[in-house]
Amino acid sequence: MPVNKPNVLFLCTGNSCRSQMAEGFARHLKSDRMNAFSAGIECHGLNENAVAVMAEKGVDISSHTSKVVEELGQIEFDYVVTVCGHANETCPMFRGDCKVIHVGFNDPPQMALAFEDKEQKLECYRKVRDEIEVFIKTLPDNLPGYTEKGND
Repeated sequence: MPVNKPNVLFLCTGNSCRSQMAEGFARHLKSDRMNAFSAGIECHGLNENAVAVMAEKGVDISSHTSKVVEELGQIEFDYVVTVCGHANETCPMFRGDCKVIHVGFNDPPQMALAFEDKEQKLECYRKVRDEIEVFIKTLPDNLPGYTEKGND
């Protein structure tokens, strides 16, 4: 097990859905191997459908808050994972040896606009949730240049 876990920030446009799901899964599945955070370029509030579909997987993100990067203070991130195109294109600079990688996921609220039925809308969120879960399960080992600090 790593002595010093990497700090990983999941960054999205509004920190309402995809980045929140990523942080939730990372804390739920990988807290022994990494410190997970999420933020947005902007603050859009926590998406209730994201909360609902995460609860279906036993992951409670209902107490999460939507925040911008600046609210995370002096945390030095080892990795920033942008989970949407806009965040990737407008990603701020981070100090230190922070590595920024992009792993894009479709936008559930945008996908859900095609449907009127609540269940069909939720299916959009579930699809992206499941894709994010698969990605999180590969962390931190698949992050570029990752080695377990303290065990080199």
